[in-house]
Amino acid sequence: MRMHAPFGLALAVGLVSALALSPRAAFAAEENKPAEETKPAEEAKPAAEAASHAPEIESQDWTFTGPFGAYDNAQLQRGYAVYKNVCAACHSMRLLSYRNLGEPGGPGFSPDAVATLAAEAQVTDGPNDKGEMFQRPGRPSDRLRSPYANDALARLANRGALPPDLSVIAKARPGGPDYIYALLTGYHQPPAGFELALGMHYNTAFPGHQIAMPPPLIDGSVTYTDGTKPTVDNYARDVSAFLMWAAEPKLEERHMLGARVMVFLVVFAIIMFLAKRAVWGRLHGMAAHTA
Repeated sequence: MRMHAPFGLALAVGLVSALALSPRAAFAAEENKPAEETKPAEEAKPAAEAASHAPEIESQDWTFTGPFGAYDNAQLQRGYAVYKNVCAACHSMRLLSYRNLGEPGGPGFSPDAVATLAAEAQVTDGPNDKGEMFQRPGRPSDRLRSPYANDALARLANRGALPPDLSVIAKARPGGPDYIYALLTGYHQPPAGFELALGMHYNTAFPGHQIAMPPPLIDGSVTYTDGTKPTVDNYARDVSAFLMWAAEPKLEERHMLGARVMVFLVVFAIIMFLAKRAVWGRLHGMAAHTA
């Protein structure tokens, strides 16, 4: 019996310790249980808010979509007018030259019109014989004039925000022209309970529905010379098409090349089918004759 005394004592101490710790364990379990149950609900709330603030972009009908799509030259010319009179005040298009406005597949301005549009801009050039930079009227070979000399000045004029270059914005943003159109027409009054940060504007197409850029388009702000109604919807649609052309200037050429390749493949397949029938028909005839 003496040999089992230490074992009995250890067992007793273990039971007492377990009984002493059990209330704490039970209390900890009760404390953790609600936290575990409420955690999914707490995580679901931000997820629901993020979903409610997701960009709202609807697909639009464009003349340039589809395998045989092409740009509307008149629409591109109107879109350039919107960019020039509205967007160019803050946004540059450094990858586009004035001469591109007269190239096939684009707005289709005449050479004289291109020269006139370029001459309306004052371009910094030089240095001259005195080593000084000077201003001159633009030429068709010049890039479209940027509103700011550098990014630092652009940030200074826009409270630290840098307006993006629009040369390839239609390819750089998911949705392309659909996104641009939705952004330009997506300005509304914020719904009840929506907390709008200072200096921000409510826009349903922008992630988070808050954007620093104020509404750029107003009915009648740009005059159309072809009789198209000067509305925000038309402005947004025309400038979206123009920016899509700027990002994809060779779209019509690619569509034409694709159509020619498809015609070639169809004709080639027919020729190969007829050749196969002729060759194998002769071989089958010879086999049947020898049999």
